Amino acid sequence: MAAAEGEQSPVQEVIVEEWTTGSSSTKLSITATISSASYSSSSSSFSIKRFHSRFNLAGKRILSAFVPEGFPGSVTPDYLPFQIWDSLQGLSTYIRTMLSTQALLSAIGVGEKSATVIGATFQWFLRDLTGMLGVILFTFYQGSNLDSNAKMWRLVADLMNDLGMLMDLLSPLFPSAFVFIVCLGSISRSFTGVASGATRAALTQHFALQDNAADISAKEGSQETVATMIGMAIGMVLARIMVGHSLATWLCFLSLTVFHMYANYKAVRSLSLNTLNGERSSILLQHFMETGKVFSPKQVSVKEHVLPLWTNPWNWRNSKILHARVRLGMKVSSLSSQEMMDLFRHAGSYYKKAKYLLLENKGRIGIVMHKDSTNADVLPSFMHALVMANISDSNRSLHSTSCSWMDKYYEEFLLKLRSSGWKTERLLSHSVVWKANWRCRPIDDKIN
Repeated sequence: MAAAEGEQSPVQEVIVEEWTTGSSSTKLSITATISSASYSSSSSSFSIKRFHSRFNLAGKRILSAFVPEGFPGSVTPDYLPFQIWDSLQGLSTYIRTMLSTQALLSAIGVGEKSATVIGATFQWFLRDLTGMLGVILFTFYQGSNLDSNAKMWRLVADLMNDLGMLMDLLSPLFPSAFVFIVCLGSISRSFTGVASGATRAALTQHFALQDNAADISAKEGSQETVATMIGMAIGMVLARIMVGHSLATWLCFLSLTVFHMYANYKAVRSLSLNTLNGERSSILLQHFMETGKVFSPKQVSVKEHVLPLWTNPWNWRNSKILHARVRLGMKVSSLSSQEMMDLFRHAGSYYKKAKYLLLENKGRIGIVMHKDSTNADVLPSFMHALVMANISDSNRSLHSTSCSWMDKYYEEFLLKLRSSGWKTERLLSHSVVWKANWRCRPIDDKIN
């Protein structure tokens, strides 16, 4: 019923709350409350209560240029510690770059009256050429392993960069071997470029919780730019101060190198990757077979190696590293006659429905993939091989026992992996180049 003419309309109050998704889409925070009291269609009053000062808002605007939108909810928890240590190691790298470049230019002859432009140009060109060849060589031998061992190659990449800078700093001390030393340093740094770029792509995908890999990559560029500018400024000051002081230069360089290595180690150790590669699968499966439980990604990150196994042969010999005993994508034509007979016998008895074959020889397990197999078939084949490697020391009926284990426990193992935060869609491994095809049929059919 309409209000009677001349009767005053009741007072209406409308309250609007403003929220921000600065932390995540599920954890909102209120920033302001706006209330409006309306007495009539022509008169109203507004009041605004803000919960953040302009200084805080300006700080968030500046911070948004360096962290992904929605930080920290849009990235994994290990993003922040990794980026802090990564920025610190980058800062030390740029400072040392100024020192090593100064030494390199001095060795080429910059500032010397006897130096010729053509000579310096040729030496610099030869340095770049060897670096390009190093990129091709490293990609050829290790390109397919970078994604599956991102943590290890991330650390190795920076160690190779340290070696390259050391070569540049050494070059003035050995004038007769200058070109050789500089080329070695260039090759070392070329490995760094390939490995660092490839592993960065894998880590960016890991950090992205909201399909924001492009945003993460762009913000990392901003972080690196700031670290570069600070490092260059400090490096120029140090290079200016240390001109003619070789001992001070070396002490500064070596100190920064030690810090750089430590920061890189801490950065890699802070990562908790939830993708499955050979070593992480080995740690998870072995623990599950012993306890029936599954480690979380953070627990596995503490146990996995970040350096190649050959750097600590004592630890390798005294630990049960199952994945080192598995060879994925074995070439059938390279097998011996006895191995070939074993393979045929197992194909007709244990692996009739599988898209892979397993062959055990002196504790080592070879995997032959079927020509129709896909990436989804690689993970069960590798896990099956790990099971066989784990029981090979105490069980003679490897194939029957391992097949029984897979039939009974494999699906349960996958369910527990997914519930613990692991991605089980595929196994990060090198590309399977060699595949085979096999058909099992009665001998009578062959005779007919």
